[in-house]
Amino acid sequence: MKVAVLSPVAWRTPPRHYGPWEQVASNIAEGLVKLGVEVSLFATGDSITAGKLFSVGDSGYEEDRSQDAKVLECLHISNLMERAGDFDIIHNNFDFLPLTYSALIKTPVITTIHGFSSQKIIPVFKKYNSIGHYVSISNADRSPELNYMATVYNGINTKDFLFNDEPDGYLLYFGRIHPDKGTAEAISIAKKSKRKLVIAGLIQDGAYFKEKVEPELNAEIEYVGNAEPEKRNELLKNAYALLHPINFDEPFGLSVAEAMLCGTPVIAFNRGSMPELIRHQETGFLVKNIDEAVEAVANVKYLKRGDCYEWSHARFSAEKMVADYLELYKKILDQTI
Repeated sequence: MKVAVLSPVAWRTPPRHYGPWEQVASNIAEGLVKLGVEVSLFATGDSITAGKLFSVGDSGYEEDRSQDAKVLECLHISNLMERAGDFDIIHNNFDFLPLTYSALIKTPVITTIHGFSSQKIIPVFKKYNSIGHYVSISNADRSPELNYMATVYNGINTKDFLFNDEPDGYLLYFGRIHPDKGTAEAISIAKKSKRKLVIAGLIQDGAYFKEKVEPELNAEIEYVGNAEPEKRNELLKNAYALLHPINFDEPFGLSVAEAMLCGTPVIAFNRGSMPELIRHQETGFLVKNIDEAVEAVANVKYLKRGDCYEWSHARFSAEKMVADYLELYKKILDQTI
């Protein structure tokens, strides 16, 4: 089987810091290679893969702002689609734009919908309902207007995260610094819990950071920047709990699965996919507001970190994700024979 994996080109695949879609695309590609599948990864030129790499730009447009994002995206997608006949199946991890080619080629396209940036993009997905082979990353993140083959949870490389049953006492916020992700709420939870908070992540909203985060920084509220993989592992495994007080219906949450894989419980606002990721009162707590989150922090001591690890390893490993996708590929190819 020859599979083309189409990754975004905002960041390197896998990303150095931030880039969840690129990370999942990498995990899919490398997992398939390990199973003996012939994989071609379409990504930035500095990307790393055990398969064949195809690129039209040396780096992502978020890492080299001299590039025009739309131009790079169009060149990138067309680079694959003009080679479509070389592959048995194309796995699209690059949102809706590649779908506009899908009726023009014979190679089937399976599309992982990593989330909806806006309801305005739904008509594109809807147009290709009959041939799109759509996969959701959680049951919560489904549009009633679309046809889905399956839900496949994002998988993480379990070897990159170490279990730790003797954490430090700090709380951790790990994610984009943005109102949607609840950085300010995490600060409030930590202050009311009288615990240190470590904040790690890309500053996506500079004004929000300056107004809501920066004035709070001190010895007990620490911002450590956008953590690289090694630092990420250290932060997650040593945290007492991960705070995930989201203000939007999040399609998934890689940091949630990663934290639990380290044994770290997660306290999250009960929105979006969180009930699918977290076993309430077993691997963390699903709460409605800041006060409930503070109460949850006090109850973390009753959770077993081993339960967090077992749950995440069984449900969110890259191996499980890749096996699930491989079954879908075979199903699609059987239908096209």
